[in-house]
Amino acid sequence: MKSSVWALAGGLAAILAAVSAVLVAAPPPLKVDRSKPLLLEEPKAPPEGKKKPEGPVADNSACFVCHTNYQEESVASVHALENIGCVRCHGASLAHRNDENNTTPPDKMYPAEAIDPACVECHDTHDAPARKVLARWKERCPQKTDFSQVVCTDCHGEHRLKLRTVRWDKKSGKLLSAGSSGTNAASGVGQ
Repeated sequence: MKSSVWALAGGLAAILAAVSAVLVAAPPPLKVDRSKPLLLEEPKAPPEGKKKPEGPVADNSACFVCHTNYQEESVASVHALENIGCVRCHGASLAHRNDENNTTPPDKMYPAEAIDPACVECHDTHDAPARKVLARWKERCPQKTDFSQVVCTDCHGEHRLKLRTVRWDKKSGKLLSAGSSGTNAASGVGQ
């Protein structure tokens, strides 16, 4: 009888250890079923020239707590109207969202060489004439002189922060600098 009690206790301990390991393990990569809506909210207002969407709109409100500057930013708002939220590209980033010190990076960041491959995952064509692309790129990125440096976000949106008090290496996620001067939640501190 004692041996069966110990066997049962050992089995329960093994089960608890397995459940604990599952609960503590890193979450699996985000897999999005495009046939189902992500998070929903009523749109505030469609971008200029767009009609109000008929379907669900992505809820980026958890991100906008700090990154308020992206509420009206075109890359974020156009994607949200198509029910594509920040988490699709940046992951759930729970540790980042819960870090009041603003030193934890989002789950995914994009160094320049990773921007185009990420965009091409959903946008496999580009229908703008080359002259128009070059003209817009020269207008928006006068500091860049090598056309091989052009990336999608050079022309599409303003998906960069103008004021940063925290910087990470976008490849490794390593914190490069953190400062408190000029901190402003409305400026989107932290990315």
